[in-house]
Amino acid sequence: MADIRLTNTMSGEKEVLVIAKDRPINLYVCGITPYDYAHLGHGRCYVVFDTLVRMLKSEGHVVNYCRNFTDIDDKLLARAQRELGDQYAYRMIAQRFIDAFGEDVAQLNCLSPSCQPRVTEVIPEIILFIQRLITAGKAYIANNSVYFSVDKDICYGCLSKRSLDDMRAGARVDINDEKKNPMDFALWKFEPEGGFWDSPWGNGRPGWHIECSVMAHKYLGEHIDIHGGGMDLIFPHHENERAQSEGLFGSPYVRYWVHNAFVRIDKEKMSKSLGNFFTLRQVFEQFDPMVVRFMILGLHYRSPLDFSFTDMAGHEKGYRRLVRAFAEIEPVETRSQGDSPSERMRAFLIDDLNTPGALGIAFESIAQLCDHDELGRVKWVLQEVMGLRLQPLPEKAQEMTDEIKALINERVVARANRDWAKADALREQLRELGYEVQDAK
Repeated sequence: MADIRLTNTMSGEKEVLVIAKDRPINLYVCGITPYDYAHLGHGRCYVVFDTLVRMLKSEGHVVNYCRNFTDIDDKLLARAQRELGDQYAYRMIAQRFIDAFGEDVAQLNCLSPSCQPRVTEVIPEIILFIQRLITAGKAYIANNSVYFSVDKDICYGCLSKRSLDDMRAGARVDINDEKKNPMDFALWKFEPEGGFWDSPWGNGRPGWHIECSVMAHKYLGEHIDIHGGGMDLIFPHHENERAQSEGLFGSPYVRYWVHNAFVRIDKEKMSKSLGNFFTLRQVFEQFDPMVVRFMILGLHYRSPLDFSFTDMAGHEKGYRRLVRAFAEIEPVETRSQGDSPSERMRAFLIDDLNTPGALGIAFESIAQLCDHDELGRVKWVLQEVMGLRLQPLPEKAQEMTDEIKALINERVVARANRDWAKADALREQLRELGYEVQDAK
């Protein structure tokens, strides 16, 4: 059995995944806060971890995959107040965007997780978890709110590679700050106006970080195998989540932390504040969701993804080439022996989920293979492990540029001169540019 390797954020190194096949792999991935449509960064994250799940299953593992919804949050409350005139109508906003999110990730061909809990479904468990942290001396009550004491965590900063002293020195301290340490974070937020949940400390709602500790514990156990998400969650969210869970259950909370890199627009991280923000639906208006998935898989998950609509045209051409090449090939699930293309693709995928390497082998096989069974195995990896449907895309009207006209005229001359090799080469060049040439009498 070949080793599966993943880069563990905690160590910064590739590590062999040591998990027996006689028990499930427990995977937790942080989900969306459903106050708006899912964006391209969400799409990248969930395609990456969907591919990880598919790869693990193809290697014979059972995977318990939990992905949550943060359905109570300041942004949800603000949108409910703005659109519906009542912040307590936030559940209606959340449901709208949870439904939309399900549609979007289904278009990206992401498998459904084993469970998709919501924060509002686990409030009793959150209150109990917080009470246990208070009893253990890891948290304290201040003015009906509850805070985690980072000084009680000797490892605080070990995941994000930050020094607590440096963080404390750079923190802003309010004159009337009720926290003992400016780095302490809220587990329970007091709400004097009521309308949320009663707790031993008063009415209120949970802080951001506690929710994932509780849902991971409820659905996967005290210690989980793989925890995933975008790199932007390493600090403070995952650092705080780690501190809470290890504060209650001991170390380590997670065996392998796995994070995908940012999506960037013009070399800057995509964000609403910079005005360089694209929802998945906006991208889907111009490009098929499978082209988006192909684009995401074309870059290693730990490398920043520079997105542009201009580059998407090139990704679409590459995807169309795969679709055409495998159109008449039936997928074959059986494993091959030796150094075959399908086994080389598998070797790339189990080596830190190297999807661009696997795609490179697939394109090589198009030109080099004539063995239909092996091509079928390659197609099976593309479809079942990498999640590419390989279905024909609707044809788009193409603008006849001067470059394309020149190539067509050059090919007409080649055919007139009976230079069939050159004519075929020009036909292939035009095909690569997205134009299919049909000769008529």
